[in-house]
Amino acid sequence: MAATISKDFGLRFFYFAFARLLYSIWRAVDLLVQAELTGEYEHSPVITSDNTLTLLKKETGIG
Repeated sequence: MAATISKDFGLRFFYFAFARLLYSIWRAVDLLVQAELTGEYEHSPVITSDNTLTLLKKETGIG
């Protein structure tokens, strides 16, 4: 997680809420991919950060 030393509650809350939103989107996409590929949902993720970074590197050429 990113460290912040800000005393501004609004900024800290935004960081928290944005991180939760990204996590929720990631888990929802993972659930949909698992349901499409296997027809069932396992709690361990199929879409990992390693998979995502590899795909981004391949598609964008960055890294």
